[in-house]
Amino acid sequence: MATQPILRYPHPVLKKVCHRVEAIDNAIHTLVRDLLDTMRDGPGSVGVAAPQIGVTLRVCVVDVSASRHGKDNNHGQMCMINPEITARSGSADMREGCMSVPDYTGDVERATEITVRFNEPGGTERVITATGFEAVAIQHEMDHLDGVLFLDRIVCLKTGLFRRKNYR
Repeated sequence: MATQPILRYPHPVLKKVCHRVEAIDNAIHTLVRDLLDTMRDGPGSVGVAAPQIGVTLRVCVVDVSASRHGKDNNHGQMCMINPEITARSGSADMREGCMSVPDYTGDVERATEITVRFNEPGGTERVITATGFEAVAIQHEMDHLDGVLFLDRIVCLKTGLFRRKNYR
């Protein structure tokens, strides 16, 4: 288990569509542990996707339970292998940031409720309905699996992208 360095925009791996995981083996278990360690080590991080650490597989982790935005409405720590959104509803603009784009935040339009199907590291299929901040975090991480950054979804470049102050 180890914290991995986060690739930063414009690294080309961040724009690649990731491959499905065909078998959950020791390499996938190690990847999940590395993603969890990296998420926990990140400043205010609530999720990390495999391409952010240079791995082009459809794996991400999300945990909003420690965030003030998600602490009252969440499914806890989720390790998601081959996640798929099967339903979405509602819409809201929310401010997002990303460890791969550390100096900026932006307003992004996201569904406010999603249903997601994924496999857990033990192989069990799980289906959850997420709302609010947790739904946004899941969509953000799943975008990484499709080579999409929050920068690609900013509502209005003129008013929606802000440089973070005192980030470091």
